[in-house]
Amino acid sequence: MSSEQSAAAPPLNVALPMLNLVPGGMGGTETYTRELLAEFARRTDITATAFVPVNAAGFSTDSAEVVVQGVRSGLGAAKRVTTLAEAALRGPQIRSRYASADVVHYPFTAPLPWPNGRQPWVTTLHDVQHLDLPHLFTKADFLYRRRYYEQAAERADAVITISEFAKDTLVNRLGIDPDRVHVSHLGVDLTKYRANLGPRENFLLYPARGWAHKNHAKLIEAVGILRESDPTLTLVLTGGNLDSLGPLPEWVDWRGLVSAGELADLYRRAAALVFPSLYEGFGLPPLEAMASGCPVAASRAGSIPEVVGDAAVLFDPEDPRDIARGVTEARERSAELAQAGLRRAETFTWERCAQEHVDVYRMVAR
Repeated sequence: MSSEQSAAAPPLNVALPMLNLVPGGMGGTETYTRELLAEFARRTDITATAFVPVNAAGFSTDSAEVVVQGVRSGLGAAKRVTTLAEAALRGPQIRSRYASADVVHYPFTAPLPWPNGRQPWVTTLHDVQHLDLPHLFTKADFLYRRRYYEQAAERADAVITISEFAKDTLVNRLGIDPDRVHVSHLGVDLTKYRANLGPRENFLLYPARGWAHKNHAKLIEAVGILRESDPTLTLVLTGGNLDSLGPLPEWVDWRGLVSAGELADLYRRAAALVFPSLYEGFGLPPLEAMASGCPVAASRAGSIPEVVGDAAVLFDPEDPRDIARGVTEARERSAELAQAGLRRAETFTWERCAQEHVDVYRMVAR
């Protein structure tokens, strides 16, 4: 459906339960949901209401928001079980709050509370990493994802995912009809990232939570190799859960969680973004870096090549020497990659992402 057709149709009433939202703990999925809600608030063809746990009150600064009393989210298996129990206990009460919605969409994948079957519903399945990298997950993780990722995708009226790579893996792994899976690439807000096409400082940047698949150890080894010829080079890490990495070399600047403004400033100043992740359903940092004029050296794993196209240098994330080679090439091609990255970033917009979501909502609404 085109934008003109969508605008002419009656406004959709969409509920977005996100009771498993942990502010500051969800990585790129948090950015995705926040930006989607902001785009919905600008439209006249949709009325979106977010349902959040008490500890996420105020998350939806642009759209209507309902804070669900008695439900509190958190990180870790134990807190996850508590959140599930709290949402299940209040399921009928919560669902009654959005009984008039035309569509229910779970942007954080897990349907909490579980749908009653009387309303069309959509889930966003960002990836099936637990099936592709099972050694990184516990038995509890598998049980949770089987129920709240796999079964949800199998039963939803439609599944939205964020890259062709993610679609191919979940179709192949779960056997879902590809016609029920809709790809919507994430976007980047160019007003939040001011491009620097001039001189840059002698540090590398990696914004990523300390999850195993983010591959910090190989990156640190690669930077150690680069420092053999340039001992002034440093590495800046941002993101939560970095204390799980253990002791770090003195030349690693561990910032932890930083504000959006501080991260944008780091993109503008860094010599390069290095993105050695072993698995991504999409991967926003390379796109944000490109919007900032920052050269990118990135892993060739998962969806990353799909996102960066020819605007980045790719490397083998399992080989520290190849990571080092990719960083060196990216810095040598800094001016060229900065221009290519800006052109690439301009093709990924949240406006387009929101329109694709509205198209899916209208398709399943009945």
